[in-house]
Amino acid sequence: MPDIDPKPRSTAWQTALTMLQEAAPPFIPQGAHAMTVVIEFPPGDPGTPPHRHSGPAFGFVLEGEMLLEVEGEPERVVRAGEAFWEPGGDVIHYQDGNNRDDIPLRFTVTMLCEPGKPMLTLVDEEELAQRKDRRAPRPS
Repeated sequence: MPDIDPKPRSTAWQTALTMLQEAAPPFIPQGAHAMTVVIEFPPGDPGTPPHRHSGPAFGFVLEGEMLLEVEGEPERVVRAGEAFWEPGGDVIHYQDGNNRDDIPLRFTVTMLCEPGKPMLTLVDEEELAQRKDRRAPRPS
C-alpha cells in the first residue's frame, strides 16, 4: 500500500472562537429544558408587551436593532452582531421591540425553561404599577 501523506489539520480552530458574552445566571430551573427561537419584528414594531420568562434567556441580534429593557437596568440598544441575556424568573422584561422604523429586527434567543410553565408570561398593568420602583429611570 502506498504511503499517503494525510492532509495537515487546519489550525483555524485555535482562533475561531469569539466571546460574545459571559453571564452567571442567578438560577437555572430544576429540570430545565432548552428552547431556541428566532423572533422577527417589522420596522418600528414595539415588540412583546411586558413579560417574564421562567428561566434565563440568552440572545443574539441577527439583523437590525433591539430596544431592550429588563427590570432594574436602563433601556439600551442591542445592535446586529451583539449578544444579550436576562435572568428570567421573577424579573420583568419590559421591552424587546424594533428600535428602527426603516428595517426589520431579527434575533435568536435560547431559553432555559421551567418544566410545565410557559416560556413567556405577560405582566398585567396592576403588577407593573406595584413594581414601578424596580424600573430604571426612563430617558426623557
